[in-house]
This record gives sequence, structure tokens and C-alpha cells, in this order.
Amino acid sequence: MNKVKTTNDLELKDRLVAINRVTKVTKGGRTFSFSAIVVVGNEDGIVGWGLGKAGEVTAAIAKGTEAAKKNLIKVPVFNGTIPHEQLSKFGGAQVFIKPASHGTGVKAGGAMRAVLESVGVTDVLAKSKGSSNPHNLVKATIVALGELRDAHTVAQNRGVSLDKVFNG
Repeated sequence: MNKVKTTNDLELKDRLVAINRVTKVTKGGRTFSFSAIVVVGNEDGIVGWGLGKAGEVTAAIAKGTEAAKKNLIKVPVFNGTIPHEQLSKFGGAQVFIKPASHGTGVKAGGAMRAVLESVGVTDVLAKSKGSSNPHNLVKATIVALGELRDAHTVAQNRGVSLDKVFNG
């Protein structure tokens, strides 16, 4: 994964993926707390996710946003789509993302859609298999995006020309 070092010069937009209310029952009654999954991205190849927990919804979202800004990754995006197919798994969630032609749009479910739109992908086909838990879906999608490699990187790592990468 290509970690991003600085967040100062980035204009990040945050998206709320899910809010979960947790109830703790004690002798004195019920205590409610909230957890929020937040995805941040600059819609130009940088994305990150975070989990915030607090006694109020707004505080949980703020904590999730701060956590998301701490683990950003760089994703190769070309002409609004991804460079190649990718299958990834995290926990019980398995995701499959596939490049699509211009005009297709983001064909993905809720948690995956938030991540893909935050990274700046406009045309992609995505399928989630297994668990629909938003925590694991977001993590699996981030892992899949982190494993993507563009042709320039592959050519540089192999020490060959771009023509050799494309033509075999």
C-alpha cells in the first residue's frame, strides 16, 4: 500500500458510512454510546477510513474523521476508473472491483460506494460477497484499492519498458 505522509495540503471530503448505537445496561439504567465509520478522500486518488466512538453522534463522527486522516493511501485512478480487476477479503467480507468504460457510473453497494466515490473513481463495477458488515466491507475495499498497481509502477519495478508490460 502506498501510504500518504502529509495531510496539510490535501482538501479532504468526509463521508459517513454507518452509525452504530451501542447500549450498555447497568444497575442504574441504560447508557448509550455511538460508533461512526467515516471515509475521507480528495476525489483524486487519496482515501482513508476511520472509526470514532463517543457518547454523542457528532463527537463520534469528528473522532472518526480524525482517525481517517491518519491512515490515507494513494490509489492509481486513470480516466475515472481503476487499472485492473482486484479481489480482496477482510474478515467475512469479500469484494470484487472491476474497471468499467466511461459512462458506466459507480455500480456498487453502500459501504463500497462511499469508498470508491471518495477516491475519485467515476466508472467501476463492484460486487460484495459474503458479509455485508460495513466495517469489514470498508476495510476490504481499502485493501483492494491499496493492492492496485498502474502500468508505470509495474514497468519500473520490473525494469522493462511500458510496451513490454502491455504486450507481454
